[in-house]
Order: sequence, then C-alpha cells, then structure tokens
Amino acid sequence: MDIQHMESFWPFVQRFAIDVVVAFIILGIGWTVSKWLGNMVQRLSTRSERIDPTIIPMFRTVMIWSVRIVTIIAVLSQFGVQTASLIAVLGAAGLAIGLALQGTLQNIAAGIMLLGLRPLRVGESVTVASGISGTVDEVGLFLTRIVQADGVQVTVPNSTVWNGTIINLSRHHNRRMDIPAYICFGDNVNRAIEVLNKLIDEQPGALKMPAPAVFVADRKDGTITLTLRVWASADNFFNVQNDLNREVQMRLKTEGFDVPAPLRVTVHPPQGNGAGDAK
Repeated sequence: MDIQHMESFWPFVQRFAIDVVVAFIILGIGWTVSKWLGNMVQRLSTRSERIDPTIIPMFRTVMIWSVRIVTIIAVLSQFGVQTASLIAVLGAAGLAIGLALQGTLQNIAAGIMLLGLRPLRVGESVTVASGISGTVDEVGLFLTRIVQADGVQVTVPNSTVWNGTIINLSRHHNRRMDIPAYICFGDNVNRAIEVLNKLIDEQPGALKMPAPAVFVADRKDGTITLTLRVWASADNFFNVQNDLNREVQMRLKTEGFDVPAPLRVTVHPPQGNGAGDAK
C-alpha cells in the first residue's frame, strides 16, 4: 500500500522538481538580462549628447527593475500562482506601504521633479538648502550625491534638495566677483583706480565684456575702500579671484600706497584727586 502511494505521489514530485529547475532558469536569465539591459542603456545614454547625464542612473534603475518584476511574476506563474490576483494583492500592499513610507515617496516625487525641471545637473557646482556645497555626482530616485571640494561625498535626500533653495554656480557661463582694496585718507583716489584698472587689464582671466569697474565703496576709520568688480568665466572664476586677492594690495604698495592701519581709540579714565571725589 505504501509503495502504491509513493508511486502515485512520484509524478507530483517530478513536476515540482521540473518547475523549480525552470523557475531558477527563468530567474537567472531574467536577472542577467536585466543587468545587461541596464548596462546597455547606460552606455548608449552616455554616448548620446542629447541625453542629460543626470537622468541616466534613474533610466538604468527603472530598466533593471522593470525586467526583474516581470521575471518574478513569470517565476510565480510557473508554480501555478494566479498573476491577476497577485497583481491585485501587490496593488493593495503597495498602497499600504505607500502610506507607511510617505517620506520615501516624497523623495521619489522630488527626484522626478529634479530630473524633469533640472535645476541641477551632473557635473555642476551647487549649494543646496542644507548648506552643502560641491559638484553634483548623481541624482537618483531617492538620493542626490554631491562631492564636496575636499573630496568627501555627501548623500542628501531628494526632498531636502527640492524643498530648499538651490544655488547653481555653473549654470551661467560668466560670474562676477567683487574684490576689496584699501588705501588711506589723503591718498590719490584717481591714481589708485588707474593702478587697479591696469592690474585688471593684466589679468588674462578677466573678461572685457561685461566691462570691469573700480569704484569707491566706503570711507570710514581713516580708510578708503575701493571695489574691483570683475567678470570671469565660471570655469576660471576661482583662479581669477585668487590672483586678484593676492596681488591687489601688493600692487598698491608697490605703487607707493600705504596699507591702512586699524584705527585704535584709547579711552583714558577721568582724572581727579581723592579729596575732590570724596566731596
């Protein structure tokens, strides 16, 4: 009786074993194809000049998980699971998970807005609302990665980036800098302006248009403050700024202008004798 029972159960074991083997084959093929398609999309998108590099990581992620979800459904159907009811269950579960993960969904929505409106792109120098400055490395589905000037990578939730002010330092080709210079009261202001204009003309990174300017910005405490207003390309901005900051006072000193010393006011205590104070 036991032998007959085992013989009747054997075909079920064989079918189940075949289903398991086929499921593993489908799963392996699906995972391999998803990775291959994701890498192919990334390579083709990188070669195309029309596709913004910012959206490539999200394209790759969507492609990979679309294929993997279809693969999982195919594996479950191999075991006789009704995919229609499975999709309904997944929809209900997705709704419940969505309510529980509202913050995560906000990051996804913010990521879509960042990729759609593109206030920042990969390779641009930005400052986000949280005070983080650096070069955009990736805008993903949930997170934005920024590499700071010291080489440290900072990962910021998309909702934090989207809900705050984004300062993009690379979007326009030219940037303006205001460099202060100081001379003493009584110095020839017009001659100082001529010296600083000549310094700007000798700076190869300073743009001629918009035209640079030197003007008196302030007068106080025995010091006249002059401002050099100079435009430079965004790529060369910090080099020009560093050169002018380093050379401006040296040039004035070479031309005979003294560096203003800080004005100190000494307050003396009132004088009086003990007898008068006592009265």
